[in-house]
Amino acid sequence: MTIDEQVSTYYNMLLKRNAGEPEFHQAVAEVLDSLKIVLEKDPHYADYGLIQRLCEPERQLIFRVPWVDDDGMVQVNRGFRVQFNSALGPYKGGLRFHPSVNLGIIKFLGFEQIFKNSLTGLPIGGGKGGSDFDPKGKSDAEIMRFCQSFMTELHNHIGEYRDVPAGDIGVGAREIGYLFGQYRRLAGQHESGVLTGKGLTWGGSLVRKEATGYGLVYLTAEMLKAHGESLAGAKVIVSGSGNVAIYAIEKAQELGATVIGFSDSSGWIETPNGVDVAKLREIKEERRERAAVYCDEVEGAICHTDGSIWDLKADVALPCATQNELDGDHARALAANGVRFVAEGANMPSTPEAIEVFRAKGVYFAPGKAANAGGVATSALEMQQNASRDSWSFEYTDQRLHKIMSNIYRTIAATAKEYGHEGDYVLGANIAGFKKVADAMLAQGVI
Repeated sequence: MTIDEQVSTYYNMLLKRNAGEPEFHQAVAEVLDSLKIVLEKDPHYADYGLIQRLCEPERQLIFRVPWVDDDGMVQVNRGFRVQFNSALGPYKGGLRFHPSVNLGIIKFLGFEQIFKNSLTGLPIGGGKGGSDFDPKGKSDAEIMRFCQSFMTELHNHIGEYRDVPAGDIGVGAREIGYLFGQYRRLAGQHESGVLTGKGLTWGGSLVRKEATGYGLVYLTAEMLKAHGESLAGAKVIVSGSGNVAIYAIEKAQELGATVIGFSDSSGWIETPNGVDVAKLREIKEERRERAAVYCDEVEGAICHTDGSIWDLKADVALPCATQNELDGDHARALAANGVRFVAEGANMPSTPEAIEVFRAKGVYFAPGKAANAGGVATSALEMQQNASRDSWSFEYTDQRLHKIMSNIYRTIAATAKEYGHEGDYVLGANIAGFKKVADAMLAQGVI
């Protein structure tokens, strides 16, 4: 049986065993496609059921989360934690609170997290969790009660040497605080390393809030530099206006770019003169209002409720909103409008068709498992500070983050070149992330 046939046979089996989980199927298909070239060159990676073990989570937790709303009514949500792979270290990955969350979404995110964490070079495994609870429109008291109920079950399965969750969509500093408080209450001790994204006065790390957005731009800058270009003077599109997008916008403009558009679920904002980051942060972080308010308060900004942000003419695109937001038609529009570099701030925001369009059109594309690894990298740096009871300066932590992201770019670029596909950063990221985990799994036996 050829390698193609072996991979196809396994993938078909995976589809049957994991029915109704399209995002997980998509994530696995992308990685397996890249690994065919590895299995041809290094067939020992097919030994001992390695690929099958890699694609099967070590543990999948689903649990009931009952809580009482402000009207005294009992509500019931579903909680998840998928502990996917611990070959490199304790499970590490965020918690997502959003109505779209289901087991398939968490498995896709956890699977991606394995390779993302591997690429950081830090000793952390891959996991992910969350709930279909929607924090939007809830009072602080309701969110606190939900988080306490969620942690009442989750605390049995996590620990600083076992599984260290962080925040993700819908889980910010407020939610992490409530979750940590309940964990501390149940554990009976101040185990600060059990969660990351904590407040700065009780074990958190400087740069953690900025890390995913900053890291995305650091890697993008390295990619441009490698091809003789620079962010200075570049026009950049950033989708989204959440935490990742805001700090990607901030860092891109610090490095001399002009961000000419951003978006949220209500539409997109054209900003030909660049983004007033302080105003955007005030609207989204402090006032928790829609991005459309930005147009009312900043001169020159133009609101759009139709069309697409991807129709703007630019040099660089940074999708930072959600999975599969950028499809084949969007990719063709970006290429036609002069975009030569795309880097993912969100998890899997580009569809497989979009990635193929970028390849065909010669657009350099950095996948999320490499480009948005700054968040988890800085979470791991927070774990280091907690373990040593230390606190680092913003400048030192930012330097560590910058170095990690530069190393990730060099690693994926060198790996793509080694396997005869120079410039294919999807292949480079998948292979580089895979080999480190695979070598550890083989060394540790069949477990």
